[in-house]
Amino acid sequence: MTQIAQFIRGFHDHPASVNESYFGHMRFALGFAGALFLAGGAALIHALIPPLFETTASARIKALHAKIADRH
Repeated sequence: MTQIAQFIRGFHDHPASVNESYFGHMRFALGFAGALFLAGGAALIHALIPPLFETTASARIKALHAKIADRH
């Protein structure tokens, strides 16, 4: 199988490995990316103003880890 064929097949095989369709996997991954983006923003604000968002980023990352762990 050529590298291009393997790459294209990954659009089906990888989402299927977690029992999702391509678009279901896209929705999950985009939601995950958004949550990480917000957690990163909270961490950035916390770095500049320590009393704000003291546990927001770490709590969100723990919740995301649990979400990933439940999928496998």
